[in-house]
Amino acid sequence: MNMESAKQFALSLLRIVAGVIFFCHGAQKFLGWFGGFMGQPGATAPHLSLMGLAAVIEFFGGALIILGLFTRLAAVPLTIIMVVALMSTKLPILLGHDVGMFHLSAEMKRTGFWSAMHESRADLTMLLGCIYLLIVGAGKWSLDARLAR
Repeated sequence: MNMESAKQFALSLLRIVAGVIFFCHGAQKFLGWFGGFMGQPGATAPHLSLMGLAAVIEFFGGALIILGLFTRLAAVPLTIIMVVALMSTKLPILLGHDVGMFHLSAEMKRTGFWSAMHESRADLTMLLGCIYLLIVGAGKWSLDARLAR
């Protein structure tokens, strides 16, 4: 395998894995698995609306990224979702207290820098994956590349 093929393979692997993760997270929210919004008793209407919007964006955005179709466009709302997720769930862990409307979970026993880094590792990885796809696109082995020809 030459260097260009190796780069395209790595880019395709990153794109597909990132897409599958977002797709699965969106599906989980719809199905109520692992704390999805359908499985949260007592959730308020605004909370359900935001979770529903995130589920739609993650599900369809993930599918587009898997296919390599409109990849840069799909990466924009997914990037925003990851920034909001980090601010709403990890910033209170970092600071050790509620931040405005973002609440520190009662189950969170440890706070501070190292705890926030531990808890945010997947979110940070997904954020950086989205930013990378936003910058470089889907690569030569994608539907975006086929449409461009």
